[in-house]
Amino acid sequence: MSVVRFVWDEGADENLSPPSYETDGAAGADLRANLPIDERHLGILLGPMERRIVPTGLRVEIPPGFEIQIRPRSGLALKYGVTVPNTPGTIDSDYRGPLGVLLVNLGLEPYIVHHGDRIAQAVIAPVVQFGFERVEALGETARGPGGFGSTGRK
Repeated sequence: MSVVRFVWDEGADENLSPPSYETDGAAGADLRANLPIDERHLGILLGPMERRIVPTGLRVEIPPGFEIQIRPRSGLALKYGVTVPNTPGTIDSDYRGPLGVLLVNLGLEPYIVHHGDRIAQAVIAPVVQFGFERVEALGETARGPGGFGSTGRK
């Protein structure tokens, strides 16, 4: 099995679970809120339409040729409107800083992120880099320049 190496960030609660797959068939490993000591007892309040980076207490070493995609947890999105606005968020293989999750509350009520809550999923994905070449014209397709909604509703 391939691994993503990690260290706990300074001040992180090392008693929390590291990223983990909750079932054998899970595509994403759950990430937990690992709040600073002064916020652990109250949590982080996200008002409606408020965005905030929630710390995980982790720093990661992703193998070259891969990325971590940060994705929402479907239950948080459905029940409370709490999601990841830049879905998927990308963590590049050369990044070594603190791993934070950008959350937004699209719900109508305030939401509290508690210390240790599962807040997002981390999906490991391969990355292919391409060169970019300027040309005089692009190849023709049946769709052509049709954009948003151009293929119809049904």
